[in-house]
Amino acid sequence: MTDFAALRRTMVDGQVRTADVTDPRLLAAMLELPRERFFPDDRVSLAYLDRDVSVSPSAQPARRVLKPMVLAKLIQAADISATDHVLDVGCATGYSTALLTHLAGSVIGLEEDAALARQATEAMSWAGRPAAKIVTGPLSRGCAGEGPYDVIVLEGAAEVVPAVLFDQLKSGGRLVCVLGRGAEGKAMVYRRANGDLSGRSVFDASAAALPGFAKPAEFVF
Repeated sequence: MTDFAALRRTMVDGQVRTADVTDPRLLAAMLELPRERFFPDDRVSLAYLDRDVSVSPSAQPARRVLKPMVLAKLIQAADISATDHVLDVGCATGYSTALLTHLAGSVIGLEEDAALARQATEAMSWAGRPAAKIVTGPLSRGCAGEGPYDVIVLEGAAEVVPAVLFDQLKSGGRLVCVLGRGAEGKAMVYRRANGDLSGRSVFDASAAALPGFAKPAEFVF
């Protein structure tokens, strides 16, 4: 029988702590939350690998759960407090949303794939995370009806700056995402203050592009 608790410890000690993730609340949450429960039965063996893992291979494009290190560093960069209201864009099967509930006051998980949204809703139920709500809708539009937010987290890459989501941030709010395609990606923190927006790169990262955030095709004449 697989010792998933041991795999969680190895993930945190070998992938997350070594990447300068030091927030004790986040580390404790990653040790507690059974990541394998958020994966399809045929993907459970991949839950603790240091890689993005597809959870909907039949979807186009395939939807992936961010690898633990990138997810942890993005969340830490968002500087989430216990009273924050958070939007988790592209929550897939709900692991990231459940993780965020250990840090924030309330979390909205946004997912446009109906099958994934159902899985995430079921996961919030058995995980006992009443501070989370799963909403189904286009990722690129965000979820203004549940906002505004202190923090918005994109669970994948945006090949273009996700400007439409900035209007859903409170003053002082932060948006974190991987910006760019492939090896050229950068993890970014954007902050809204007094109507102005600033952004900075915090580490190199790559992730699969989220639906609705791909760079428009360029015409060649």
